[in-house]
Order: sequence, then C-alpha cells, then structure tokens
Amino acid sequence: MALFAIDGPAGAGKTTFAQKLEDEYSISSTVQTIHLDDLYNGWETALDQELTQTLAYITSSHAAGREFSLKIFNWKTMRFDHTRSYEPTEFLILEGVGAAQEVVRTAGATTYWCEIDDETGLQRVLDRDGAHLELQMRNWQKQQ
Repeated sequence: MALFAIDGPAGAGKTTFAQKLEDEYSISSTVQTIHLDDLYNGWETALDQELTQTLAYITSSHAAGREFSLKIFNWKTMRFDHTRSYEPTEFLILEGVGAAQEVVRTAGATTYWCEIDDETGLQRVLDRDGAHLELQMRNWQKQQ
C-alpha cells in the first residue's frame, strides 16, 4: 500500500499533479485521491490539530487496509454536512496544503512539494474560484 502526499501553497498545481498521478497508477492498480479542501474546517481553523488527527486516522487506516469514513466540508454552507467512505486501495494520494505533515511523512508517504510565488498562486486561485475570495485567499496565504 503506497501513500503519496502532494503539498505546497494554493494555486501551485497540486490538484493537477494529483490527477496525473491518479491517472497513471489507475491503469494497473487501485488508487484514490483525497483532497484536503474536503477536510478543512473552514478558513480560520483549517490547519489545526483536528486536521492532523484526521490525517493520522487516514494514514493508519490505509496502512491497515481498512475502509474508513471522513466528514466532508461544504464551503457554501461553511460546515461539515456529510460523510464519505473510502475503500482500501493500493495507492492513496493526499493532496492539499498541509498534506505532507509529519504524521503523513512518518507513515511512509512519498512527498512532493509544488512551489509557486504568492501573487501567481493567488491569481490562479481567483481565476479558478472567483475574485470574491481575494480577502480569504490573502489571509489563507499567511496561514499556509
């Protein structure tokens, strides 16, 4: 059971890279990607201890070959509003800011860091998700 973590600042191309890895490995293996955007508890406490505990749960479940369930955050309602179950797979990709935390590296993850300068990353996110997020994204850049 292989584990990958793709980390880096917002707008750096983590999701695109994760999709390329998933496409490549899914040719001959089972693989799934977990996007940390689904796990963050809003803007202010996204990178807190709760995320670290969730990552520990994910990595231990993956290593044991166990099914697991996660609460999924709804960015429109700004709350966790449903759960999603994950079956064991040969490859698991964790993608998002904070994906390569120590708990994930200790679990044996192969880690990738995607880099981009702040303004280019900000512009890419705003182009993708909307200019209305500029204030939140500038604050997010300080946290990440």
